Amino acid sequence: MMGNGKKTLYLECESGISGDMAAAALLDLGADEAVLRKALQSLPVGGYEVHISRVKKSGLDMCDFDVLLEHENHDHDMEYLHGHEHAHEHVHGHHDHHDHHDHGSEAHHHGHGHDHSHPHEHRGMAEIREILEQAELTPGARELALRIFEILAEAEAKAHGVPKDQVHFHEVGAVDSIVDITAAAVCLDNLNIGEVILPVLKEGTGTIRCQHGILPVPVPAVANIVNTYGLPLHITGIHGELVTPTGAAIAAAVRTCGTLPDRFTVERIGMGAGKRDYEAPGFLRAMLIRAESENQDQIMKLETNVDDCSGENLGYTLNRLMEAGARDAHFIPVYMKKNRPGYQLNVICTPEDAPELERIIFEETSTIGIRKMLMKRTVMDREIRTVQTPLGEAKIKICRYQGIEKRFPEYESVNALCRKSGKNYQEVYRMVEEAGRKDSGSSDSM
Repeated sequence: MMGNGKKTLYLECESGISGDMAAAALLDLGADEAVLRKALQSLPVGGYEVHISRVKKSGLDMCDFDVLLEHENHDHDMEYLHGHEHAHEHVHGHHDHHDHHDHGSEAHHHGHGHDHSHPHEHRGMAEIREILEQAELTPGARELALRIFEILAEAEAKAHGVPKDQVHFHEVGAVDSIVDITAAAVCLDNLNIGEVILPVLKEGTGTIRCQHGILPVPVPAVANIVNTYGLPLHITGIHGELVTPTGAAIAAAVRTCGTLPDRFTVERIGMGAGKRDYEAPGFLRAMLIRAESENQDQIMKLETNVDDCSGENLGYTLNRLMEAGARDAHFIPVYMKKNRPGYQLNVICTPEDAPELERIIFEETSTIGIRKMLMKRTVMDREIRTVQTPLGEAKIKICRYQGIEKRFPEYESVNALCRKSGKNYQEVYRMVEEAGRKDSGSSDSM
């Protein structure tokens, strides 16, 4: 979990990732199905039906997100890999978006020796943008969906050597891709995900057959995405395609980090079923996690004694330390050896800032030695929120920890309202404090 209510998502892509796997895992993780269905129903596209159900893979219960098309887009890559009978047993009537592209042809050619003609619409990015603008989506979901489509279009444009705005192909424009990508974006937005940890994408090997013939795995679009966005890729010994272009685009759009915390707790688990089973069952596992060290970090304490500095000198030093990044700094009157009166300077800072702050202490005071201690601390999550008072806007600090919440008026806001209104500090402070207690609005950045 993060500050501002944002959550941390860990995507475990041991069996790869595809659009339907991502949507299913996020639904299983707790995304609101009613919110998702309402969003999908607002898409100005037809010819499909969404089925959300429970399935078992290797005895494990998980969610299945399936877009059933009026004109079925059978995944005939499976026929190349496993033979016609096997393919239809496992994937008949399902989708999995494995590079069925078409640049200008009205017929959808399958890779098993037969031609089938379906009334596919070949939508490009202009049409996709219009669809997303017309749909009833939150700004966050719409922005994320568009980003995923843009990543996918860029990768396909690069693969086929055409401008992005001229790409018209099934991977971007097909109904099932539109639904899968929109579903993933809506679910991520609904779950209020702020950070996505994705250490590695596991991919298969070999070749697949598609519209353009036989292609190597990873397919060109996937290879372009992992190259452009620096996604760590691990090629397994599994013969087949584990990472689809849609899945890679989702991963590239949402990944914020590749390293898990050293220690964390798992708050919830979601399992999303894939449509393909190779040597291992295909599913995506998603976890909401909380780092154990989220409210704990390391802080450095610098400490020294001085006995021959003036009060003005000490005050100037304190200001320099705060301006240079000290989290806190103060002087304590002390009696030193031989009963000499002096001051103990304490500075709280990050380990990274310590060297510069030590330099300032040596430069501005008479000390010849600094004690330093690395310390652990527990801190409350903090956010800054703007509230309305009778005197105008003011900012408050909200601090939370394990169900405890504290609200404090920010000094600078109180000071500004005092100068503006001519009222005394205590009166203004109480007004801001009261406004903070009544407020339930959104946060500003901290």
